Amino acid sequence: MAMKPTDFDGAVPVDGYGPGFFRVGGKVFQGAVLVTEGGGRGWGGLSDQSALLSLAGRIDVLFVGMGADISHLPPDLAQALQDAGIAVEAMASPTAARTYNVTLSEGRRVACALLPV
Repeated sequence: MAMKPTDFDGAVPVDGYGPGFFRVGGKVFQGAVLVTEGGGRGWGGLSDQSALLSLAGRIDVLFVGMGADISHLPPDLAQALQDAGIAVEAMASPTAARTYNVTLSEGRRVACALLPV
């Protein structure tokens, strides 16, 4: 069976990750990164709520990668995102990156905020 490359229709996927970095659209980011269909940018981590809240109205789901392990979002951040109309799913960063790529390839309005592994 021939493998067909994933078509992101011009959107930017997460290409890879490693200890302390992410590669998004061919560009390497050290530390935490916020990824939308337009590309990646540095992110200040869980205390940087304003970057995440700025996505309100532009995305439906935000996948938050909590690093190497699954953990819960801080309750105040989860509430702020919910109040802004952003559905949020917290998971390990590798899983969040893969889930973002799959839903992005489906043409959905998604973003991911990833803490380093």
